[in-house]
Amino acid sequence: MKASVVNAVGGGFTVQELQLAQPQGREVLIQVRASGLCHSDLTLAETGFGYSPPMVLGHEVAGVVIAVGEQVSECAVGDHVVGCLIQFCGRCVPCLSGHTHACLHPEATLRGPDQPARLCCSDGQPVEQGFGLGGFAAQVLTHESQLAVVPKALPFEQAAVLGCGMLTGAGAVLNTAKVRHGESVVVIGAGGVGLCAVAGAVLAGASRIVAVDLAEGKLQRARGLGATDTIDASQTEPVQALKALLPGGADHVFDFVGVRAVVEQGLQMLAKGGGLYLVGIGDGTTRIDLHTLGMMSNHNRIVSVYMGSSNLKRDIPFYAQMALAGRVNLAALVSRQIALSQIDEGFRSLKDGSTARVVITDFEH
Repeated sequence: MKASVVNAVGGGFTVQELQLAQPQGREVLIQVRASGLCHSDLTLAETGFGYSPPMVLGHEVAGVVIAVGEQVSECAVGDHVVGCLIQFCGRCVPCLSGHTHACLHPEATLRGPDQPARLCCSDGQPVEQGFGLGGFAAQVLTHESQLAVVPKALPFEQAAVLGCGMLTGAGAVLNTAKVRHGESVVVIGAGGVGLCAVAGAVLAGASRIVAVDLAEGKLQRARGLGATDTIDASQTEPVQALKALLPGGADHVFDFVGVRAVVEQGLQMLAKGGGLYLVGIGDGTTRIDLHTLGMMSNHNRIVSVYMGSSNLKRDIPFYAQMALAGRVNLAALVSRQIALSQIDEGFRSLKDGSTARVVITDFEH
């Protein structure tokens, strides 16, 4: 099968033929119909960060089940499914408490060292499978716990966005912050995941949804998805602009950027009792100084967010139903569809302020 392989850290993506094993146990084989480009895949391709080349990345996967292992019980051949990077064992305390995103034994979803690799080069060399998926490929072999069944009426390119973008963005609003109707929300960084947070705030019934970004194209998309107000941080000081809209500050501020200046601005935007939610990781080295007495007197909190505190088995089908009901405009999140050979170009296009999400839908070229 064709796959886009990272053969050297920082060396980009190259399409080549790979060998894929047959499913065993609780593994599911998927014919991939759409695979979204997420910035975390680019970070792994450029830094490695726990993986060694050759590796196949990609974790926003949508496709059709074409074969299953003998122990699979949660999906069947012909089902439409969405893959997710959340790997959970289903047996540890966090899993049994419903917090599958915090599983203590995600390795339980992978093959052991004494088993043949799922993915290999033509010469038999094992290929790393990013997040247990490896979605930049014509087919994916993964554990059933990483899949959710979705309605067949949902287009594949829209379904792919659910596996990471919606889980992380909307999940941060609905699951982590538990935004209530009538509360105010600020989304800093209106890229693909930030736009999903805007959509989540609409579902939550937020009274004011303020999107902040440097690119007018992204702010325009945010308005289309339900933002009540936008702030162009390239033209105005964002904290002052926010206070002009919400003099008392915001109940919830979500940072999808992850750099020090933005985190500090987010803290300054908070209302009394408000929370700052850190979703963006920047370059992974961001540090901030805290005035603890000021935070305590204003009753503020800072919360880190991982995958929107999501339970993929519950949340992916929910977002799919909301999309089909017209309550989430997933089509507005898909800016461009590309071929497997265009991944490098696709990541470059994500730097364009008018681009939200890029999705691979052609796996032959």
